[in-house]
Amino acid sequence: MKEEIPYLSLEPQHHEVTSETMEAISSVVNSNSFILGKSLAAFEKSYAAYHQVSYCAGIANGLDALYLSLKALGIGEGDEVVVPSNTNIATWLAIERCGAIIVPVEPNEKTYNLDVTRIEATVNSRTKCILPVHLFGQACQMDEIMAMAKKHSLLVVEDNAQAHGAEYKSKKAGSFGHSNATSFYPTKNLGALGDGGAVTTNDKKIYDAICRLRNYGSAVKYKNDVIGINSRLDEMQAAILSVKLKHLDYWTTQRRAIATDFFSLLKGVGDVILPQIAEGSTHVFHIYTIRTNYRDDLQKFLKEKGVETLIHYPIPPHLQNAFSYLKFKKGDFPIAEKLADTSLSLPIWPGLKHEQEERITNAIKDFFNSHL
Repeated sequence: MKEEIPYLSLEPQHHEVTSETMEAISSVVNSNSFILGKSLAAFEKSYAAYHQVSYCAGIANGLDALYLSLKALGIGEGDEVVVPSNTNIATWLAIERCGAIIVPVEPNEKTYNLDVTRIEATVNSRTKCILPVHLFGQACQMDEIMAMAKKHSLLVVEDNAQAHGAEYKSKKAGSFGHSNATSFYPTKNLGALGDGGAVTTNDKKIYDAICRLRNYGSAVKYKNDVIGINSRLDEMQAAILSVKLKHLDYWTTQRRAIATDFFSLLKGVGDVILPQIAEGSTHVFHIYTIRTNYRDDLQKFLKEKGVETLIHYPIPPHLQNAFSYLKFKKGDFPIAEKLADTSLSLPIWPGLKHEQEERITNAIKDFFNSHL
């Protein structure tokens, strides 16, 4: 039996940077400084420069980065936040954690990103913020979102956890909003060797507020100005991320090359709907998702052929038991539900070989040849 193709393997990436990573870890150990030190400061400077923004604050994880972004902007109880109906549940959890009201808006069915044309109908006197998610690695249509926000005097927080390096009209995702959150969870395109996150912004007041909030509400030791939390990106992860950031664009090039092969090899196969990229947007293919009405059977077939796949996301947030108090029901957000029922994510990672791509796509072709 042929070796299984995993949904994700980090081994090729990590093999490329092993010596640099070990040197960075050793440097942190020898520094005897592990929290809010030089390694974090260096990474924050580099990450901000990569996004061409003024400030970056390292946070312990992506959910905290979202929460602190909203908190720093004053989002609180009774405020309404517009958010996609299809996203990782963390996006909704951050809003709930602030005590704010979740206002789901359906995505564009072709791009899976927030449908800008649907936002305005939800805006009222309680609306305070739009929270777009650059889902699967494709940048949202941020000019339109920022224009909508300006028209109604709304704040914008980007969820850039899946789109490191993606651009809209030559400007990086994570650089448009008043505050922008990301995750460095190990599986991300820019992943730490543990949990991690960050907030980017061009506003000094927001940056200062984030730095206080992540550190017990304190800018000066033992002087607590506000009620904060403990959520700081540690020195070890910051040093590792500094190493990996230098390789991010190269790894993105590999992801895009694999995606290009998938587009070619899967064109016209069965009822498969391939990813579509909006005009002006770029895609870094954190996730390569196809859609088919035969999703569950196809996933089972691929597993039997030694190809691991995932479903992003099988249950949309409005149908999760955690949000049952919102009283949403099946049918309330039909596009999100359709995506949840038909989407299947294929293996895509730097180091995936062409013969593995062909095994994946040939297996998909075999399925449809034998089932249709």
